[in-house]
Amino acid sequence: MLVHVPDVLTGPQISRCREVMAYAKWIDGRATAGHQSARAKHNLQIPEGTPEAREMGELIVGALERSPLFISAALPHRIFPPLFNRYDESMTFGFHVDNAIRQITGTPLRLRTDLSATLFLSRPEEYDGGELVVEDTYGSHAVKLPAGHLILYPAASLHRVNPVTRGARLASFFWIQSMVRADADRTLLFELGTVLQQFEQAVPDHPAVIDLTGVYYNLFRRWTDT
Repeated sequence: MLVHVPDVLTGPQISRCREVMAYAKWIDGRATAGHQSARAKHNLQIPEGTPEAREMGELIVGALERSPLFISAALPHRIFPPLFNRYDESMTFGFHVDNAIRQITGTPLRLRTDLSATLFLSRPEEYDGGELVVEDTYGSHAVKLPAGHLILYPAASLHRVNPVTRGARLASFFWIQSMVRADADRTLLFELGTVLQQFEQAVPDHPAVIDLTGVYYNLFRRWTDT
């Protein structure tokens, strides 16, 4: 399931991230890549744990906690501290699959990467190319969103970033361990929750709303593994 979460960040929040990124130190992006993906990765990245990464990461996580769409789609148990990358002209990241487990730097905590997320920080007109391409059972999906918008997709998906041919692509990327491990189960809960909200708005006093809410929570209880 791919979910587009619009307007995660406000205009001033995007501007602050861009300001911080302008003076941050950048290193070779392969520093956080696994063995297989390092061979396909050619970009720049702000080092983990720097004051700049922490400031922007806390801003983003706070915004995600206020996003009902993100919460209902991801059902997050733990969010990896957001990372930040830059693709200048000719930079790219070939097809790869994200690592299954990520350790949060400086802590003993490990996170199962159920979901991957990319939060765009450049406006689409600022660069050419740079689309995130995600492969699933329904084919290839090329994603290039407005600044402040986020795409959420299964971390097990084969995906790539197309070469940038003009300008620079700035983004944040991170992973989520969901309370519901299986993508099919999360998808069903997301679809059921969406229909339930629509039903409740259309006929708020209908007794079936309570019954459907019970079905949702019982499925959630059955599938959660936290």
